[in-house]
Amino acid sequence: MPRNIRVEKLTQTPIEKQEIEIVERKGVGHPDSMADGFAEAVSRALCNEYIKKCGTVLHHNTDQVEVVAGRSCPEYRGGELISPMYVLLVGRATKEFMDSKIPTDTTAVKAAKQYLKTTLPDIDSEHDIIIDCKLGVGSTDLQSVFRRGKAPMANDTSFGVGFAPFSETEKIVYNTERQMVLNFKKDMPAIGTDIKVMGMRKNDKITLTVACAMIGKYIDDASHYFSIKKELSDKICDLAMKYTEREVEVYVNTGDDEESGCVYLTVTGTSAEMGDDGSVGRGNRCNGLITPNRPMSMEATSGKNPINHVGKLYNLLSNRMANEIADEVPGIQDVHIRILSQIGHPIDQPLIASAQVIPEAGANMSVIKSESEAIIDQWLTDITKVTEMIAKGELDTF
Repeated sequence: MPRNIRVEKLTQTPIEKQEIEIVERKGVGHPDSMADGFAEAVSRALCNEYIKKCGTVLHHNTDQVEVVAGRSCPEYRGGELISPMYVLLVGRATKEFMDSKIPTDTTAVKAAKQYLKTTLPDIDSEHDIIIDCKLGVGSTDLQSVFRRGKAPMANDTSFGVGFAPFSETEKIVYNTERQMVLNFKKDMPAIGTDIKVMGMRKNDKITLTVACAMIGKYIDDASHYFSIKKELSDKICDLAMKYTEREVEVYVNTGDDEESGCVYLTVTGTSAEMGDDGSVGRGNRCNGLITPNRPMSMEATSGKNPINHVGKLYNLLSNRMANEIADEVPGIQDVHIRILSQIGHPIDQPLIASAQVIPEAGANMSVIKSESEAIIDQWLTDITKVTEMIAKGELDTF
């Protein structure tokens, strides 16, 4: 059956030539990202448990995680939590299959604790945080859609959005947070995982405003704190220059007041220890960024089942399509992908799969059109590969 694929020329100023560009990334220790991370870790663990016990992934959605802030008393060379953070794992899961009971709640709690250990090592899982689980049972009619037919049927009428390639500013914002956590932190343990990077490009000048929760036990005093800030700012500036020849300025923890001694000091490296709550879907889109200059979906991706939840599949799929088109099809400056489903219809037969292309001057639109259509069609044919990649943890969702 032919698919409804449309490729059109988009008359719009390419992102790199727009006067103002704004890009944001919330790091893995931001309370909203914590909620996303727990939700996706639980979904992935349930997928593996269902496959082990039942031979297939059963209906579930774990995309309602809430992170409730604790209370802390941070200090240089120490500090302590007064009240622990609280995480509530909420959603729906299949708990019985052919008279066999499935340990969904214990699987969920175990997965959340493992995620905490591997991703947020500055949080003591025994004392700093409480993980609670209240998974309900899925809606009967949605479970019916989940099982019906040979191909997975869309569980909702919804859309996914993707774009490519990343602009220089987008690359800088994404990689600043990633490098701070994965590399800078090795030599600068005072860097927490709660990082927010806000990038603003005005013509050819990029300004990065970075909020980074600092961990008090690794900092001797105020003088040491501000020296770490300066070193971090220099490292970020050096990193940014790998992605651009534009002018870059970096500001770290602009809310600090050196005169009064009010600084961004924490015990665990996250603002969730004191005052900041988190929810799934309030942070990064599935490409890892928040991009008001680009098309975006409001759909939360983390925690949704990877079989037929189009709010997850189509957002991840559209970004894969966009990146391959940008990489493989010549003559494209920017490409935007939109995929729309209808509930109860096969996920590989969307109501529309739309590509909007901003071509380079003199580019052959007929070639762009035919090659882009072929890439979109192939990804839809192989849509179950996306499900496999999600279940294996090969695709990031925030």
